[in-house]
Amino acid sequence: MAHYAVGDIQGCYDQLARLLDKVNFDTNKDTLLCVGDLVNRGPKSLKTLRLIISLKNQCVSVLGNHDIHLLSMLYGVREPRQHDSLDKILVADDAQEIANWLRAQPLLHIDSERRLALCHAGIYPWWSLRKAKKRAADVESVFQNEEKCVALLKKIYSNEPSKWSKGLSKTEQRRFTINAFTRMRFCSPNGHLDHTESGYLGKSTSKRVPWFSIPNAGLDGHKVVFGHWSALGLLNSNQFLCLDTGCVWGREMTMAKIPKNRKKPITLYTQSNSKR
Repeated sequence: MAHYAVGDIQGCYDQLARLLDKVNFDTNKDTLLCVGDLVNRGPKSLKTLRLIISLKNQCVSVLGNHDIHLLSMLYGVREPRQHDSLDKILVADDAQEIANWLRAQPLLHIDSERRLALCHAGIYPWWSLRKAKKRAADVESVFQNEEKCVALLKKIYSNEPSKWSKGLSKTEQRRFTINAFTRMRFCSPNGHLDHTESGYLGKSTSKRVPWFSIPNAGLDGHKVVFGHWSALGLLNSNQFLCLDTGCVWGREMTMAKIPKNRKKPITLYTQSNSKR
């Protein structure tokens, strides 16, 4: 009953399949934890989705920004972008099934036994784990209703508001929540999300710091497992595990075996993307 977390797949099906073979993944009892961005830019997004969906209860996947972009395309909210590789999904016989599955996926998954919090980009440093779970659940409840989901998708594409406050409207709160869980990299020290920079080394300033560098006692001893930040690459600290090691950019895909006991080390497995 092993638990394996994997970084951003983004349609790199072959590397995912090799990693699953490498760890002898048992589809009857093991669990795969995906940090989101299952699709886009890689060559086999449809095949990746079908594999993940076929795992049913043996897989937990949180929503990433590319997954939400796909949802918006499936419902006609957004047009394809220049580097998208989602055409096969849009015309697939099971496109509606895929849309329904995506709408049912969470923004945040908590594994209390392993004291693990799984999300795509991170947890806003001014939210405790309890508050983050509440904010995620609010958006998730909207997404699970198709009509309400489409209505919200039409309103989420903006960088504003950049800071959380109780005075935000319900739509603004949900837009901020989605941006925090799926797009966040840098924050200002006083709580503003900074979406202007996707690099890492040398990009911190007095007004822009990595979100995970801001202390958050409200995480209650949980380790946050995330992706989204290929320029950051692998980060494995006591409190944070970033698994986006840029497979879709020609580097490698990383998978981590998560032990039940936080005191035991995490075992890492990698699979290079030699075809790019």
